Amino acid sequence: MSLAFDEFGRPFIILREQEGKTRVTGTEAVKGSIHAAKSVARILKSSMGPKGMDKMLQSPDGDVTITNDGATILEMMEVENQIGKLMVELSKSQDHEIGDGTTGVVVTAGALLEHAEALIDMGLHPLRIAEGYEWACKVATQNLDNIKSTFSFSPSDIEPLVKTCTTTLSSKVVGRLKEQMAQICVKAVLSVAELARRDVNLDLIKVEGKVGGTMEDTRLVQGIVIDKEFSHPQMPKELKNVKIAILTCPFEPPKPKTKHKVSFGTTKDKMLVIEGCPNTNAVTIFVRGGNKMVLDEIKRSLHDALCVTRNLVRDNAIVYGGGASEISCALAVEEAANKVVDVEQYAMRAFADALESIPIALAENSGLPPIESVTAVKKRQLEEKNPHLGIDCNETGTNDMREQNIFEAVASKKSQLFLATQVCKMILKIDDIIKPSEVQ
Repeated sequence: MSLAFDEFGRPFIILREQEGKTRVTGTEAVKGSIHAAKSVARILKSSMGPKGMDKMLQSPDGDVTITNDGATILEMMEVENQIGKLMVELSKSQDHEIGDGTTGVVVTAGALLEHAEALIDMGLHPLRIAEGYEWACKVATQNLDNIKSTFSFSPSDIEPLVKTCTTTLSSKVVGRLKEQMAQICVKAVLSVAELARRDVNLDLIKVEGKVGGTMEDTRLVQGIVIDKEFSHPQMPKELKNVKIAILTCPFEPPKPKTKHKVSFGTTKDKMLVIEGCPNTNAVTIFVRGGNKMVLDEIKRSLHDALCVTRNLVRDNAIVYGGGASEISCALAVEEAANKVVDVEQYAMRAFADALESIPIALAENSGLPPIESVTAVKKRQLEEKNPHLGIDCNETGTNDMREQNIFEAVASKKSQLFLATQVCKMILKIDDIIKPSEVQ
């Protein structure tokens, strides 16, 4: 493709090998992009919440993965559409920045684009919609600052961190052991954290696994676990105050000096454990599982929980989950839209409607009537001025997320809103798609 000018100085595009390319322009191009993004978001929608469904994915070499982690699902889907790949990158960005909320950010972006399509059909220009979304995003993030809560914690009082961590784990395969796993993750993070600087180096936390045993056998080791056997059965089982030689070349038996070998759970699997090194605070979470698929999913779940705990050490501000913060932000955006006189007010109202897609998905995946459940909570939030009311996914009998101890990090919610808005703006600005024809 190249740009040329006619005798009046007006530019026009010259397509080389035009017969071998297809071109879509204008509203048709925008709608095509929206449909591609919506298709990706629709796949993840059923995986949201504590009762979300898992996906089974098979790689080209036959390996099977079962997971409900948004970033993992999209990474293994091998999306070919370029707009679909933007949604994959969106999920990766959330995973890289926060470590949690990878499903929510894609579902939010899909809902924003779905409502944008209706506005385009009404005649609104895509850029005016994008601008309205930007305004609404600022209002929503400001509202998060207004409704957030903070909590204090210390190495001797980890309960607040554990409660927030259990929210992340409640939708994972380790849900029935979320309390135990949350305590392991919190203790691991605090072992390597520099609380004075509010900094955490997750590279010092190693998540190691071995097939066998049960999830209950998962434990935290204050050191390093290595899957190695002794070179001779008569070697001592425990050594103290030893010096360890680290070699970067092949070394045949006898093996280097080691410390001791322990059994985990009721199995006979034995591992090499190195503990008590004075110059490092590295720790290992040793995971057990019945098979490799379960083991890998537990590792992914613990990764999310470690990232959430790290974020809370850096910033201990939280909002309440169960869709409570999304409904509160939707109400704030609707109120702000009433003060806008330009056409952006329609985009802001669409943004508010899109935010409700999260609590709707939570209710739907929990077997509750989605519209009725969200409407009832929204009404109560308005009447009681209580931003802590959300969807009772676990049917405990109360919609107050404070009583259910369901928290989420403010940093995660802000990142979801910001990244979803930015990718929507990017997609809405595409009005010309030129690609090679599928049939040459």
